[in-house]
Amino acid sequence: MTDAARIPAITWLSQLEAEAIHVLREVAAEFERPVLLFSAGKDSIVLLRLAQKAFRPGRFPFPLLHVDTGHNFDEVIAFRDRVVGELGEELIVAKVQDSIDAGRVVEERGDGGSRNRLQSITLLDALAEHGFDAAIGGARRDEERSRAKERVLSFRDEYGQWDPRAQRPELWSLYNTVVRRGENVRAFPLSNWTELDVWRYIQAEGLVLPSIYFTHERRVFDRGRHVLADSPHIVREPGDSVVRTDHVRYRTVGDLTVTGAILSRAETVADVIDELERAQWTERARTRADDNFSSAALEDRKREGYF
Repeated sequence: MTDAARIPAITWLSQLEAEAIHVLREVAAEFERPVLLFSAGKDSIVLLRLAQKAFRPGRFPFPLLHVDTGHNFDEVIAFRDRVVGELGEELIVAKVQDSIDAGRVVEERGDGGSRNRLQSITLLDALAEHGFDAAIGGARRDEERSRAKERVLSFRDEYGQWDPRAQRPELWSLYNTVVRRGENVRAFPLSNWTELDVWRYIQAEGLVLPSIYFTHERRVFDRGRHVLADSPHIVREPGDSVVRTDHVRYRTVGDLTVTGAILSRAETVADVIDELERAQWTERARTRADDNFSSAALEDRKREGYF
């Protein structure tokens, strides 16, 4: 056998993995106080595995931070606590309810009311309280149109605001990490990944996910084109369908009041990959109700500090 035959082929996933590990190490080396945002969703679970490959056997050079709306799926919170406990890493939970109690935000009531949009202030306050100058997250450029305007290192001003026109060029994977006091960076190691890439990596690595990513029976109702969970946190609106029990799964996790399910019988990672290869909608198009108030809803929230 020739030497060339012994060298394993460089796959697309291995290239994405190497790039993401490079970004994680760059952020850890260049910033004084980074933090990794962890929602227990599939993208942040992939980030945890990449962090393990980047820094084990040592401890992570950053804590984990979850911005908790208080309207979460119970399965996801239980999964979050179990995974963090097994890793032995530090988890900081910043609660939107605390922001409401302190008068920092006002809870939205009535049609379209959600705590999802209140997360921006809670996140900004947590970054300031702990002195974090770089927040690592799992956003991908195929997730939503405004995500494609991000850089791998996306800069926020002293007010936590994002201006897509003021982002720095990143030529040849060279990153400008200089920030002034009060400014911070959002780092996106998965920028060049797609939803399918994430699932194929989950399959290749044998990663475990919260059960809501796979088919299960749940009481749901229709609101427009969204299928929402029946929950005491959701105020029913005129036009909502009657509640029914159906087989559903979730493509993304978040505040259950605005996170839509999809009808699905996908039981395994392979089933999900097969389903996604035939999907006609992006991940957030029919799964985040609050992204559909306007064509620029997410971009507007990002300008105000949303991740």
